[in-house]
Parts: sequence; structure tokens; C-alpha cells
Amino acid sequence: MAKSATTGEKKTRAPRKAKTSLTTRENLSALIGTARKILRKDKGLNGDVDRLPLLTWVMFLKFLDDLEIVHEEEAELDGKRYQPIIESPYRWRDWAAREDGITGDELLAFISQEFTVRADGSTGKGLFAYLRGLAGEGEKGSQREVIANVFKGVQNRMVSGYLLRDIINKINGIHFSASEEIHTLSHLYESMLREMRDAAGDAGEFYTPRPVVRFMVQVTDPRLGETVLDPACGTGGFLVEAYDHIAPQVSSPEERRSLQRETLYGQEAKPLPYMLAQMNLLLHGLEAPQIAYGNTLDRRINEIGHSERVDVILTNPPFGGEEEVGIKANFPPNMQTAETALLFLQFIMRKLRVAGAPVPGGKPAERGGRAAVVVPNGTLFGDGISAVIKEEMLKEFKLHTIVRLPQGVFAPYTDIPANLLFFERGGPTDTIWYYELPLPEGRKKYSKTAPLQFEEFAQATAWWNAREEGPQAWKVDFAAKRAAAVEAATPHWQRAESERNASIALGKPMRELEQAIQAAANGQKTELQERLKALKTEQSAHEQAAKIAQSEGDALYWPIFNLDLKNPNAKAGLEHADPKDLIAAMRSHEAEVMRLLGEIEALVAEVQA
Repeated sequence: MAKSATTGEKKTRAPRKAKTSLTTRENLSALIGTARKILRKDKGLNGDVDRLPLLTWVMFLKFLDDLEIVHEEEAELDGKRYQPIIESPYRWRDWAAREDGITGDELLAFISQEFTVRADGSTGKGLFAYLRGLAGEGEKGSQREVIANVFKGVQNRMVSGYLLRDIINKINGIHFSASEEIHTLSHLYESMLREMRDAAGDAGEFYTPRPVVRFMVQVTDPRLGETVLDPACGTGGFLVEAYDHIAPQVSSPEERRSLQRETLYGQEAKPLPYMLAQMNLLLHGLEAPQIAYGNTLDRRINEIGHSERVDVILTNPPFGGEEEVGIKANFPPNMQTAETALLFLQFIMRKLRVAGAPVPGGKPAERGGRAAVVVPNGTLFGDGISAVIKEEMLKEFKLHTIVRLPQGVFAPYTDIPANLLFFERGGPTDTIWYYELPLPEGRKKYSKTAPLQFEEFAQATAWWNAREEGPQAWKVDFAAKRAAAVEAATPHWQRAESERNASIALGKPMRELEQAIQAAANGQKTELQERLKALKTEQSAHEQAAKIAQSEGDALYWPIFNLDLKNPNAKAGLEHADPKDLIAAMRSHEAEVMRLLGEIEALVAEVQA
């Protein structure tokens, strides 16, 4: 390289630009980005569906250790002895914190094997085996039990212990004791959750878009001092949003403790979303998430008493799935179904607080519990058991609002049209308001690349507290509809009851005749048998008449529970048009076409002449 001195004058070097110091968000984004690049090199991981869970359990262990260090320091300042959740040598600081710590096959063995050589050289349980064993060492609902449940379904899928060491070293750079870093990481984590679901496609955990969650929480408006439940919490979206909604209401240490410990509850049956929910809630500021592990439906609903009921339920229960026979048996005989969504709806109804009922450690509830629930169209129009469940809801609860979502809101996971039900204990339902969320101008449906935005709920939010009928909103006088249906059906039901009574009344003379036939001489039996046959024919006729009358009454009554009502103010599309009107319109177009053709023919004739 030539030096500037050879030219006889010193060349001035351009001043070097000062390197911009990275913000916390940029630092963390770069760190997580690098970690994900490392994960892509490992042959044991198959896409983001495997990568995010691995990143999660590594972050989870670092988070716990940072939290424990803070608690240890607080206990020392108070002069108290601290009982660690995770003992040495399984703490992050014991095996992961040193950059030159155990690596390769030694690291893989320490994490995954039942018994192994540990980081301190001693032999004992492997890391996962130790963590899963914590379930028997803590009280129910304790942090030890939570950790055990989290790691019950965790497997290390990485095949390279050297790449895993690189990941651990990267995550070691995150300081979970710094609130700014946690806040930033919570947003990064949510974006990774969305990416994982996108990568999983139809096989991914069902995802409720954040705009839908935020709208449901805002209009339901959970308050400090109320209990909030998501019985199918997935990765914790509703609970995170509810926490963010209630947190600004806190004004004292006691209220903060109430929010942290006695407000938000969830349950999740699958190990992966359970772990993701725990991490999601921890990152958003909930220090000890109250998430139960297991199938919500795995108990008899008639055993749910006042002490277990809650003020608010916010949820998107799984639909399209089916439950096993043992689960169905937990529900009333006339409401047993394999359809998961309908079983969850019954659970939600049972779980809502009763006004005036005792509340553990407090005054009786002033109002009944309220719920906001995502349901598919099938729940609205379903008959049979679905109609029986809706009859119960509309009798015992006030179903005050149904928000109809456009197609594609849940894309790419499903194209099934969905609705938001808002109801409150304390029925019967009198008026049901419908609000049809419109698609943006020029759009036919939402999609993965062009999803629903929260701003598109602005009109619905404004309408919520100042309701008027309009292009998107209409109301149904359900009380009048029910009264008219009952009035129309009652004569048929009364006739059916009369026919059933007549059939039952024939039972006694028929039994007497059967006894007489047995005792009668041979010459008398024929006449008695003829009389018995006539009575059986008469009984059969009564039973058939009862069935017909019951069916006629039911046909007038049960259709009122079809809640899949179209917007009466919407412009009718071709698919909803009357066939006669369509034919008339086609004929008028045909006449116009023929007139124009006649004019063209006349012009052509003139030109040729």
C-alpha cells in the first residue's frame, strides 16, 4: 500500500463517523436474530415450530435465575434466609453462565439424560429430569410445580451440543432483571409467536389475532378486584391483554399484589402452548402466572360451586375438535356432545359468578359474571344439542351482543367464519344486538399478508356505548320472538301431552287383558286377544299422534335459537337474491342487448347501402 508521505504532503484522513450506540431494542433484536441463525444450522430442528420452543426453554431458565438472584438479594437485605426454587448445580449460573462452560456431547447429556455427570463433576439427575421432579417438592400451584409442568413436555431437539452452547451464550446476554429489556423482549417474543404459527400453518396452535383480543378486552373492561379467566389460554394472549388493561388501575402495593396473585387465571392442556404462555406472561410482567396445566373439561361441571366462579371470562376455545367419551360424561345428559366448542360454552356458563352469591374473602358479588367468547358460525346456527345449550344460555344469561367477523380474520389457520359472543349471567335475554364488522373498501376477505388491524374496530368501539341501528348494526327482540314461538307451539305440545297421556292410560287395561288371557280357558282367549290387539293399535295411534304434534310444536319453537342472522341493512349480493328477481333482471338485460344489436344492424345496413 502506498504511503501518503511519498507525495511530499500529509494527506488528511476523513474523520471516522462515531459508531451509533445501539438501543436496547436493536441490541435485543440483533441478539435474538443471531440466536435464530445459529438454530437454523442445527440438523435436529425443523423450522420455527421447533426453534421457538427451544429458544423459549433456554430463556425461561435464564429468566428464573435472574429472578432468583433478585429475590436472594432482597432476602439478604431483610436478614432472611432465601429458599431457592432451583437448587445448585442446576441453576443457570452453575452450568450455563460461563462462556467456556460444558459443551458438545457433555452438554447434551447433562440436559437430556436421566442420570449424568453434572457441571460440577458430580453425578446425579440430568437437568430436565431434575426440573420435572420438582412437582413433588412444592405445593400445588407453586413455582416449583409450574416449572415441573413446563418441562414435562419439553425435549431438546438440537443434535449439536456446540451450537446449543452458542445459543446459551447468546441468551446469557439478556438481563431479565432490567425492566426495559423485559418490555422490549416481550414484543419480540410476541412477533416470534406469530411467526411460529405462520410456519406451522394448519397444524399450528389456533391463534387469536391481537386486534380481536384487544377489542374483546376493552369492551368487556375487566376491573381491578375482579377475577379474570381464560380456560383455553393457549399462549396467553387474552391474559396478557387483560393484565395490560388492568395495570394502570393499580395505585398501591396491596393492589399490585392483588393484580399479580389474585386476578388472572388460565388453563392449557398442551405442554408447548403451556410453556409459551408462562414465558409470555412472565415477560409482560406477571411474576407468578396462575396457569393450570391439564384439560379444562376434565371434571364434572355440576361440581363447580360459588367459590370457584369468576367475574370475567375472555377466551377463544378450540373449535372443530372432538372430545373423548369420558369428557362428555362430565356434562348433563341432554347436553352431551363430542364438539369441543359446545362443551367449553357450557363450562363458561357454569363458571360465571352469580350475583349475590358469596365471594371467597369478600362481599357477595354485586353483578353476575360476564364473558366474551369467540365461536364459529356453526355454534350460531347449530340445532339439536347446540340449540338446547343456546336455550339454556338465553334463559339464564343476557346475550346482549354478537359481533360478526368478516371472512379471513383467522387466516391462514382457518377460513371458518367466526363471531364474538358477549353475555352476562342474569337472564333471560330480551334484546340481542348484532354488529357486523365491515371489510375495508375494496377487500373481499382478510389474509395472512393483509390481516385485520385494530383501527378497523374503531367504529364498533364507538358504537358499543352509544348503540343505534345502522348499516352495520341491528337488534332482535328475542323476548318477543320467544313469546310468539311459545304461543304458537304450545297448542301442539298440549296435544302431544294429551296423546301421550291417552297412550299411558291404555297401559292398565292392556295389562289386565294380558293377565286375563293367561287365566282364560281356550275358548275365551281369542276374543280377549282381539281386544288386546285393538288396544295396542289404539295405543300406537296415540303415540304416533303425540310424535307428530310434538314435532309440529318443536318446528315452531326451536328455530328461534338459530342465531345466524344476516344483516337486514346490507345490500343483497347475488347469492342472497330472489331467483325470480334474478330472472327478471336477466330478461331486462337481454331486451337491452337486443335493442342495441338492432341499432347496430341498422347502422351496418346504412353503411352498406
